Amino acid sequence: MNILILGSGGREHSLAWAIKQNPKCDRLIVAPGNAGIAMLAECADLDIMDAAEVVGFCEEHAIDFVVIGPEAPLAAGVADATRAAGLLTFGPSAAAARLEASKAFTKEICDACAAPTAGYARFTDAQAARVHVQTHGAPLVIKADGLAAGKGVIMGMTEAEALAGIDEILGGAFGSAGAEVVIEEFMEGEEASLFILCDGADCLPIGTAQDHKRVGDGDTGPNTGGMGAYSPAPVLTDAILERAMAEIVRPTVAEMAKRGTPFEGVLYAGLMIRDGQARLVEYNVRFGDPECQVLMMRLGAQVLDLLLACARRELAGAQVNWADDHALTVVMAAQGYAGSYDKGSAINGLDLLREDSFHMTFHAGTGMRDGQIIATGGRVLNITARGASLAQARARAYDLVAQVDWPQGFCRHDIGWRAL
Repeated sequence: MNILILGSGGREHSLAWAIKQNPKCDRLIVAPGNAGIAMLAECADLDIMDAAEVVGFCEEHAIDFVVIGPEAPLAAGVADATRAAGLLTFGPSAAAARLEASKAFTKEICDACAAPTAGYARFTDAQAARVHVQTHGAPLVIKADGLAAGKGVIMGMTEAEALAGIDEILGGAFGSAGAEVVIEEFMEGEEASLFILCDGADCLPIGTAQDHKRVGDGDTGPNTGGMGAYSPAPVLTDAILERAMAEIVRPTVAEMAKRGTPFEGVLYAGLMIRDGQARLVEYNVRFGDPECQVLMMRLGAQVLDLLLACARRELAGAQVNWADDHALTVVMAAQGYAGSYDKGSAINGLDLLREDSFHMTFHAGTGMRDGQIIATGGRVLNITARGASLAQARARAYDLVAQVDWPQGFCRHDIGWRAL
């Protein structure tokens, strides 16, 4: 079959890598792709936010299956357009994508289905929000309501930090995403991610992971889109996972269906775990980045069969075949990230890195210039490895990192520390 993946990051590179291994995949196109993706698939210069352009491209190239990677085209209704055109599609409708596009909406859903989550309040007026902070005191979590590219979450550990966060969000730092602010109770515990395929009715858990949000070793510095991840997440035991499915995920999916906006795609539940109890931190409506990279490393070619079962609403008969293994990814980022950074620096040594089912370098923000791979983003490479133990996966990943010749790049050196 002919498959189109929308996106250009490490998530899409890892999806393409896994899907390409499945014999059902005849032709694979990724739009717009990146320098690493171009080594295994065709790349197309396509505006993935333009639903009509995407549909026209699919018709022109006889695409059988569309996989939508990032959240922005999902929130913009691209999946609605491809489904309306009769194309088999993986990714939720714009209405269902509100589970990520609006934190306030997610809280409404949690209230309606009694899913355990942090207490909250929502504001569009800065003064009212400030009074709430002064009344309740710190610590609090201050969130921009809308899509903020993995950012827009400020940990107000002191009252001053919380008030500054309100000013930053409602002051326009995140554009329209910050038109409303959600202020949440600070939840203590250990955070982990649960990934579930949903076809509107049935749910199939397909893996757990933990990522590292802060930019520096020891979880220091500002939040980022994620500096590394590992799978599975030891804190998400079978018992806690099943309880989370029963108390959070299945009630959410049922509530979405009840409202006439069934959720179809991957639901990424960020969970805070304490004393054997999981509470919802937030939902994303696509694979996490960099969590997707470790999941794809462990799942391999079966990913395509699982995504197809989801898109065809046949999850009731699907199952995941897990190996007893571990995977870990280290993000190499441009110096200065998560603040300002330069683009265009040359990356050498990538052609010498081992690439097989246990070692992969997934490109996130790369391009080509005069035959040279260059950095084009903040998070640039996902150095990923698999092993029989997490320690082995970690050693393999950092061995690859050491071989990359990129003086303008940096990484965290403690990915996996919670589990190890």
